[in-house]
Amino acid sequence: MKSRFIVLMVLIFVAALFTGCATTGDLEKLQAQVKEVSMKADQASMKADQAAKDAAAAKAGLADCSRQATQANEAAAKADQAAARAEAAAKLAEDNAKKSEAIFMKSMKK
Repeated sequence: MKSRFIVLMVLIFVAALFTGCATTGDLEKLQAQVKEVSMKADQASMKADQAAKDAAAAKAGLADCSRQATQANEAAAKADQAAARAEAAAKLAEDNAKKSEAIFMKSMKK
């Protein structure tokens, strides 16, 4: 009886041992999950790299726009100065024309 009990216990232990072990299907499922997570991580890494490149390009574009805006402001200031000089020259020319006409009229009266 004692030996039957020991054999029965050994059989129950062996059965419990095999039911607790992972099967080939379980390992394949785990490998598939690991591959899926790995692919998702790779995709996220690629997206992050692309986002970093896009951010760098946007930053470069912003710097270029800022430089162009500065140049446009400088050109506008130069244009304002040139317009002021042109107005002053036109006023001077008008004054000279009036003086010349006055001299001409004065000479015609004589």
